[in-house]
Amino acid sequence: MKSASVKEASVVSVDDVEKPKLTSGDILVQMQACGICGSDLEKVFGQYGQPSMRLGHEPSGIILDVGSDVTEFKKGDRVFTHHHVPCYDCHYCNHGNETMCKKYSETNLSPCGLSEEYVVPAWNVSHGGVLKISDSLSYEEAAMIEPLACCVRAWSKFAYREGDSTAIFGVGPTGMMHVMLAHAKKFSKIFCFDVNNFRLDFAKKFNITHSISSMDENRKQKILDNTDGQGVDVAIVATSSLKALDDAIDMTRKGGTVMMFGVPSKGAKLDLDMNKIYSKEITLVTSYAASDSDTKEALDLIESSQIDVKQLITHTYSISDSQKAFDHARTGENAMKIIITK
Repeated sequence: MKSASVKEASVVSVDDVEKPKLTSGDILVQMQACGICGSDLEKVFGQYGQPSMRLGHEPSGIILDVGSDVTEFKKGDRVFTHHHVPCYDCHYCNHGNETMCKKYSETNLSPCGLSEEYVVPAWNVSHGGVLKISDSLSYEEAAMIEPLACCVRAWSKFAYREGDSTAIFGVGPTGMMHVMLAHAKKFSKIFCFDVNNFRLDFAKKFNITHSISSMDENRKQKILDNTDGQGVDVAIVATSSLKALDDAIDMTRKGGTVMMFGVPSKGAKLDLDMNKIYSKEITLVTSYAASDSDTKEALDLIESSQIDVKQLITHTYSISDSQKAFDHARTGENAMKIIITK
């Protein structure tokens, strides 16, 4: 079977590998759709700061086989599978930091989600890492559950009120999910920033307040002019750009919140005026990945049509064309979410 992996910098290799074998509590899934994530791009083209270099953590598919001890799932079930599941019993988990759990990083799909077939380990199967999806939900939509779950987790980490304002820095696929969540939470003003003109124009279709180039010299003034001179209540940085983080701090109101959501490169550094953060009482929050409880909420949002992820999918590639898919995702040329299929 075919499986994609990072062989060297900027190179995605699709190789024929042996089919993974099941143990008693595992399930075997035939991948139908798997999204390309910003962290995948960082693994291929950048300097990823986390230990796992496996590609593909947004897969959905059909169960081909189940281990002898599996009773909740059966062959033919349509499922979304989460790549990491925490223990829910350690110090981190007991403090709501499930994605910091040691067990979380140890649980992986094998060989990875970007394979024609993959094994979901027994721990994930028995601890909520596999979700059945309805027949009405396409596999491409189901591949959007994990990135939406990451956004859901980020929103749980800061305070906000109905009628607040937000600036989203980086309106790629997850940035647009943040736009959708802001609408769902009844934010009154939504500003979108990007360097990609296609994405800036794409964002305008979503009833936002303003779509602004990150290169616009008057970008801060445009925010102030639309927020009574205060700045936004919440800024969400959905890009690896540290310049965007600097802008977010600058354009957030006194007492506001900056959510650092995008994946920075390992070793990335920013020269910050900490007096500005202190004197403005800016709350700087980060959010890493998602737990299986977040994926359940994301699935509910999609299946209830509160969040329509279909409109974000612009391109699909076969697994054999993974290199082309990753190159396209890296440029972002006329593209939002890119999905790889079997």
